[in-house]
Amino acid sequence: MNFEFPALPYAYDALEPHIDKLTMEIHHTKHHKAYFDKFVAAIQGTESESKSLEEIFSTISKAPLAVRNNGGGLYNHSLFWQILSPNGGGLPTGKLAEAIDLKFGSFEDFKTKFNDAAANRFGSGWAWLSVKADKSLCVCSSANQDNPLMDVHDCPGKPILGLDVWEHAYYLKYQNRRPDYINAFWNLVNWEKVSDNYQEAMK
Repeated sequence: MNFEFPALPYAYDALEPHIDKLTMEIHHTKHHKAYFDKFVAAIQGTESESKSLEEIFSTISKAPLAVRNNGGGLYNHSLFWQILSPNGGGLPTGKLAEAIDLKFGSFEDFKTKFNDAAANRFGSGWAWLSVKADKSLCVCSSANQDNPLMDVHDCPGKPILGLDVWEHAYYLKYQNRRPDYINAFWNLVNWEKVSDNYQEAMK
């Protein structure tokens, strides 16, 4: 088995006041852990045990729903924790900043497009910034625990930034005010990690 449940790279209260301690603790130890446990159970004794998540996602349309939902939940949250930081915020720099300006016109225009994707995702899901096969950037959203690596996604690519807009990610603090949560997210983005993800996706 190649899969391990990832620890948070910071304390549960490290993202306050933007994301509260209780939400982070429940989100990580209950929701994320449940996805991990159910995914491991779903692939036990199958050929997927020896594959990476990306390999599994490339043919996810042929996989049981338990693998799709829980594998997505494992991957998406693992990425999400990494692109958040108590020292986050600010603006991207370097090649990533140049790529954002080239694709969207400006960082503010990108932010508006991303916010719209997150706010307008009906029900539960995610907003993404991804690198497409042609190495251009793409903003999109997905339902439930789907992501752009999956062969069922209408905007395929390699995710480098993601925002969880399931209610469990924000409801204790923000209730039904999803736009307030989305705005708070930008104070936490670890642009150094997102830039690393971008460089890796460009290889």
